[in-house]
Amino acid sequence: MRVVVALGGNALLRRGQKPDADVQRDNVMTAVRSLAPVAADHELIITHGNGPQVGVLALESANDPNLSRPYPFDTLGAMTEGMIGYWMLQALQNALPGRQVVAMINQTLVSVADPAFANPTKFVGEIYTRDEAEKLARANGWTVRPDGDHYRRVVPSPAPQRVVETRLIRTLVRQGVIVVCAGGGGVPVVRNEKGQLEGVEAVIDKDLTGALLAEALEADAFLSLTDVPEVLRHFGTPRQEAIRHTTPHELRAERFPAGSMGPKVEAACGFVERTGDMAAIGSLDQCAEILAGRSGTIVTPNATWPLASTL
Repeated sequence: MRVVVALGGNALLRRGQKPDADVQRDNVMTAVRSLAPVAADHELIITHGNGPQVGVLALESANDPNLSRPYPFDTLGAMTEGMIGYWMLQALQNALPGRQVVAMINQTLVSVADPAFANPTKFVGEIYTRDEAEKLARANGWTVRPDGDHYRRVVPSPAPQRVVETRLIRTLVRQGVIVVCAGGGGVPVVRNEKGQLEGVEAVIDKDLTGALLAEALEADAFLSLTDVPEVLRHFGTPRQEAIRHTTPHELRAERFPAGSMGPKVEAACGFVERTGDMAAIGSLDQCAEILAGRSGTIVTPNATWPLASTL
C-alpha cells in the first residue's frame, strides 16, 4: 500500500513545551517509533506541520536588531521544512537501517487571487494570554485570534493547488524511498506576471497539501495524525462522543473549528470523495492501529475499511 501521513505541528511541539531543539527532536523520535512499522511494510510519504516552529522563528526574526526587516514567511517555511525534515530523516534512518530516506524542500503553488490573503486564519507560534497577544499584535503588526483558552497569531492560509515537485516525489516513491516532504504544507509560491515562481507571505495547511499530494501520488490511504485519538462530535459539551467510522457526508454535517480540526476534516473528506479510498484522523502514536481500522476516526465512502483485514 501507498500511505501519505500528515503529522501535526502541535504533535511535534506540544502545548506548554519549550521550543528547544532537543525537546522537538525527542518528539520526532516518538513519532518515528509509530511510523517505522508502517514504513517497514508499505510505501510511506510523510508531511508535517510547522505552525509552532515557524511562529517561534518569526518572533525571533521580528526582534532581531541586526535585520533591516524580518524574514518573510516563505523563507521561514523553508527553514522549518529543512529543520524538521532533517530530524525526521535522521530518526527514520536510525529506526530502519538500510532503508533509503530523503527529506525534501518543496514549493506549493497557490493562487495570488485566493481570498485567504484578506482573511488570516492559520495559527502559528506559541500560545499567549489575551493581553500578551494584543501587546505583540500592536508591536509587530500581527493579527491574533482565540485558540481555545489562549490566543495565537494567525496568518493567511491559501488553498494549495499543486506541490511543484510532485513528479520527483513520485519517482522516489516508486524506487522504494521513504519521502519526507511538503513540510508545513510546502513553501507557498505563486506564478508572477512572467510565469516565474516567487514566494508569498502565508502558511499553507499541511493537511490540505497532504491530501492533495496523496491524490496526485494515487495513495491508498491518507492519515492525519495529531495529539487527539479521534474526532469528537459535540466537543466540549456533555454530549461529547468519539466518531469512529464515518463517511464524508456524515462528517461534513458536523461543525469543527476552522483553525484546528476543520482543515483536517476537510482534507480527509476531500480525499475520500475524490478517490474513493480511505482517510483517517487520529493519534500520532497509533499509526499502525489507525491504518488497520482499529483506532482513530476512519473516513471511507461507506463507513467501513474493507482493506484492513488484508494488512
